[in-house]
Amino acid sequence: MRVLHVDPERGWGGGEVQVAALLDALARRGHCSTLAAPLGSPLAKVAEGLGIRVVPLAVANALDVVAAGRLRRLVPGHDVVHFHTARAHALAPACRGLGARLIVTRRMDYRPRGGPYARWLYTRVVDAVIAISERIRDTLRTLGVPAERIRLVPSGVDADRLLPPPGAREALRAGWGIGAREVVVLAMGALVRRKGHDLLLAAASRCEPRVPLRVVLCGEGPERSRLARQAAALQPPAILAGFRQDVAACLAAADIVAMPSRHEGLGVAALEAMAAAKPVVAARVGGLAEVVRHGETGLVVPPDDVDALAGALTSLVADGTLRERLGSAGRSRVVARYSVSRMAAGTIACYQGRPWPD
Repeated sequence: MRVLHVDPERGWGGGEVQVAALLDALARRGHCSTLAAPLGSPLAKVAEGLGIRVVPLAVANALDVVAAGRLRRLVPGHDVVHFHTARAHALAPACRGLGARLIVTRRMDYRPRGGPYARWLYTRVVDAVIAISERIRDTLRTLGVPAERIRLVPSGVDADRLLPPPGAREALRAGWGIGAREVVVLAMGALVRRKGHDLLLAAASRCEPRVPLRVVLCGEGPERSRLARQAAALQPPAILAGFRQDVAACLAAADIVAMPSRHEGLGVAALEAMAAAKPVVAARVGGLAEVVRHGETGLVVPPDDVDALAGALTSLVADGTLRERLGSAGRSRVVARYSVSRMAAGTIACYQGRPWPD
């Protein structure tokens, strides 16, 4: 198949991680992909490194008729056009009637904004919608999307690539100034309000662990200045490590991964943590509660509940045996259900209009 992927975002997040993994998996299976994206974006650079053809597509907003016209000219010759973000999906009407099957992936757990127009985009413009979690599938149904047009295809990670690199734990902890006895609670993701980093820092201030706790935030975003002030008030201060590409090394340096999100479609960072055999403390939002099984692969707490989050962290910080048990079970769950291979197979089935088991 020839697939045109559309992702006009200039940043790098969990969605772009999934697009990159899909591009690689499709190429390995003999399918030909083209990526329409802003030149120089992180995703475009990764795609070029994989040998994927990248064509420039900058999208100002949902009403960018110039971008819509440019995208329409790219469609002929492709079997599928796959829209990976809401801004990409807004251009879908321009791609109709050209013989390609139109697919959109929905990654956010809240109801799509835009009223009747959004409903039209999801129910009439595209041929199928990929939901990455059961929660998202349910939300799409409330919008009026017929159940038979929704495909549940969870995100996937390459578990083997997330195993700890030799010496990474010691080297990175030394670079961050973290002692051997300190238990590191890591949060990975953009520094935006919906990720709940402020809740994590507030919870850390209420913990009473028997061993030292250290919080590390890996990511960049508009909340950095506010979080930096909050981090500095902790004793010892939390570390803002900035954007990191060495995810496996960061996970190797961690003992616990926290995801106190206010909204989350599925949570690629949770999958990555579990693949690295790290226990996860997660809020019961979106698809996170589907990924993290309470008491089995991590601990799940109510959203926006700082006291519950502090209690869960205290339990894990104090009990290394519990951390090891949850982490091991988490890796087994990711390998069984959330692999890149399974994600790619489900996506290809959607491209071809074939059934795919939930």
